[in-house]
Amino acid sequence: QVQLVESGGGSVQAGDSLRLSCAATGLTFSTYTMAWFRQAPGKQREFVARFNWTGVGTTYADSVKGRFTISRDNAKNTVYLQMDGLKPDDTAVYYCAATRITYSTSSWSQYPYWGQGTQVTVSS
Repeated sequence: QVQLVESGGGSVQAGDSLRLSCAATGLTFSTYTMAWFRQAPGKQREFVARFNWTGVGTTYADSVKGRFTISRDNAKNTVYLQMDGLKPDDTAVYYCAATRITYSTSSWSQYPYWGQGTQVTVSS
């Protein structure tokens, strides 16, 4: 069965950096589109970053563009989210997600596989 396990969250100051990791098992990793979402307290889950389903190119939410970078290592079955210039508004639980849907999507409902989430807290 597909399992996604996030790590790397923590509490940091505004302007700091964090790198989240998501280790995937139970799937042919290179054939899945991987994405990151986040959910802040009292808010809906929102898209952060993803790969395009063709495996070429990436897409980011406007709120993180230029500060966050998604990457993947197919040999390690791992996807990363490098977060630089963190802001208090980035405080949330971050989730990685996977889908085999054959078009590029940023809608959380199109991702059937989810990790348990990792907390990121940014203080001012």
